Amino acid sequence: MAEHNEFGKKGEEAAFETLLKQGYIIREQNWRCGKAEIDIVAEKGNRIIIVEVKTRSEEIEDLSEVINKKKIGNLIKAGTAYINQYELPHELQFDIILLTGTPDNFHIEHYIDAIMPQLKAL
Repeated sequence: MAEHNEFGKKGEEAAFETLLKQGYIIREQNWRCGKAEIDIVAEKGNRIIIVEVKTRSEEIEDLSEVINKKKIGNLIKAGTAYINQYELPHELQFDIILLTGTPDNFHIEHYIDAIMPQLKAL
């Protein structure tokens, strides 16, 4: 496995542990829908939380540096597909967990409701 892939995997493991400590139930990891992948599908209360995990060695100024509009669109489509596939009555929530530093000393930021899907008029 390439070094950057291993680094990302360590970040996903740390994000997984962080969510468990915060009382989330982990339903899936690396769930695929076509070309889109959801890093973590979690559940808390009446919500299904779609979590995008980003791991970087350096601090970033803005989340737009690590997630673009295309990725956001894919997450929304995949999250909707997940809810529909399992016929879940839950609300969808889209979070981002950003890890910076090294696997031995990650700084973890959890952005709750970081992505708000646009509503379409009927």
